[in-house]
Amino acid sequence: MNTDDFHYEEQGTIARITLNRPEVLNAITFEIYERLLETFAALPQRRHLRVVVLTGAGRAFCTGGDVRSIIGRLADSTDKELLAFTKMTCDVVLKMREAPQPIIAALNGTTAGAGAALALASDIRIAAESAQIAFLFVKVGLSGADMGAAHLLPRLIGLTRATEMLMRGEFIDARTAEQWGLYNRVVPPESFAAAVQSWASDLAAGPQEGLEVTKKMLNRGLGFDLADALDVEAREQARCMKHSDFREAYDAFVQKRKPAFKGAP
Repeated sequence: MNTDDFHYEEQGTIARITLNRPEVLNAITFEIYERLLETFAALPQRRHLRVVVLTGAGRAFCTGGDVRSIIGRLADSTDKELLAFTKMTCDVVLKMREAPQPIIAALNGTTAGAGAALALASDIRIAAESAQIAFLFVKVGLSGADMGAAHLLPRLIGLTRATEMLMRGEFIDARTAEQWGLYNRVVPPESFAAAVQSWASDLAAGPQEGLEVTKKMLNRGLGFDLADALDVEAREQARCMKHSDFREAYDAFVQKRKPAFKGAP
């Protein structure tokens, strides 16, 4: 692949992934899917990283699979090849959810198809006012239930609205996405970069162990009933109380200062 299509950089404790095909609104190729999978799968070993930012170049975040390089090829693929591809795209989402670091989707513009699924799989979504979003799968004759969308989306915005988005495949604007609970924040374009950096810096300065456990429990809690969730949360919280960050938070409160959590910048 053209290595310019996918940028990965680390700045201290913050990693930044940029989809860089602005001329085609950052449409994803097979090779970019593979790079995403490799990158997210490696995050558990990148223990110095505390936050990951995923964004796009130009005026779009990501508009889904590239029509020529992916959809055209899939039309002539065997059953085995089709299943290998769909499993690989779903593995990208799985590795995002399994990564211990919080992932911020910095939605700089139009977000659609697989791009919407990547945003959905992230932990936080900060959007520019231009970041309309749609799950376009039905528009190309496919199921709206792709890359975890049917599992994750109803839990964010409710079954009724998720059904509408996945069955109609229509765009909603950024303010509507914020009102529905899909976006955490929508900001004017001139404030977008600063807002993303602020969220990333705040998370990077937080308690790494506490944030990792929070993400793990949010994932596991999707399959628990209340009693099981309470039991596991109690055990995990008791374990967190043995971590030095817990004592540091107390000491900082007593000393009337900001806590300096272990390993934070």
